[in-house]
Amino acid sequence: MSITYIDSAIDCAKETECLHTTNADPSASQIPSEAERIESLVAIHGSPLMIIDCDIVRQQYRALKNALPGVILHFALKPLPHPAVVRTLMQEGASFDLASNGEVDMVAAAGVPADMTIQSHPIKRDSDIRHTLDYGCKVFIVDNINELEKFIPFRDQVELFIRLSFRNADSYADLSKKFGCSPQQTIELIQLAKDHGIHIKGLSFHVGSQTAKPEKFVQAIKSCAQIFHDVADLGLPALSTIDIGGGFPFDYHHDVLPIDEFCAPIREALVQLPETVKVIAEPGRFIVAPSVTSVSSVMGQSERDGKTWYYLDDGIYGSYSGIVFDHGKYPIDALHREGDGEVERFPCVLAGPTCDSIDVVAEDILLPKLNNGDLIIGRLMGAYSTVTATDFNFFKKASIISLNEETENYTERLMSA
Repeated sequence: MSITYIDSAIDCAKETECLHTTNADPSASQIPSEAERIESLVAIHGSPLMIIDCDIVRQQYRALKNALPGVILHFALKPLPHPAVVRTLMQEGASFDLASNGEVDMVAAAGVPADMTIQSHPIKRDSDIRHTLDYGCKVFIVDNINELEKFIPFRDQVELFIRLSFRNADSYADLSKKFGCSPQQTIELIQLAKDHGIHIKGLSFHVGSQTAKPEKFVQAIKSCAQIFHDVADLGLPALSTIDIGGGFPFDYHHDVLPIDEFCAPIREALVQLPETVKVIAEPGRFIVAPSVTSVSSVMGQSERDGKTWYYLDDGIYGSYSGIVFDHGKYPIDALHREGDGEVERFPCVLAGPTCDSIDVVAEDILLPKLNNGDLIIGRLMGAYSTVTATDFNFFKKASIISLNEETENYTERLMSA
């Protein structure tokens, strides 16, 4: 999958200039409006465009870090594997969760120390194991006998987690449908690992993407704690770590708890563990979901069945692919300029550029009358959007740019936002 990255020093300088325009005289400072900033970026980079705000990545990481004190956060690259996101989180002291050779290569290129990573995919080829070990990452996850046996040749080099299954119909994606084993199977795998001389570091689970209720985490933590006790009672090698996975929900529609409140029962469950137990997590969506804004432009329009159809240069096969693959319901609007005031809105349809009739981004959306070339803004599109975009019909994927990557003046930017 090819993704266009615009990440050079020259581009970053232009982008920063677009975002922060000041004069020598503070009293004469002219801070451009959001519309002006977006229009300036489109003038430089064209449309469609995906804009990553690294300040928001920082805010989200710090919010979850504060909500889960003492838990080591391994950012899962899957929802937004971009070099600027990796570098930003590395500056924050984050660790990383990898699931493919491409993700290994990305963190390696960014200079992430291998001991700050884990390879969490429960199913791997021998070549994947070797590639990860060549990078220096030695921590892997398994959930079955076949996978465990793949590590016999590497028994002196690796540490393994065993992943448990905790089904969750209330999540966007019930990942335990595809991966994880039962508590009884876990004990059997630990015994088999002991027989083969493979070190089992601990237990892991993933309660599902965008989990609505923290009780799912609490139940899984309590089950893991019981397995820790069972392992000790059976005289098997002691376990040291629990990986509580990801699934921390982002509030797209004001229908989930604030993250500190959501994590309160999780914190209570974790403090019941022995002090010697180390806890890690694999957040992805929560950290990056609000960090990306999509910009597309109107290619053309027509009247169909009493509604105006606006055809955009981005759609379901592009940045809005999350509507299909991730239950995405993004806030979408026309670019609003300060001073425009209230404008009359009409029900219309936003369609993507391809020749496929399913390429419709929104139906019955209320928008003002638009002209060809006007810009459409999609928000909260940082997770599972660009990563599933395609070049179907040879319409190019959106270019991706990153802003505010440097931590310098972060506090000032936060206060002026």
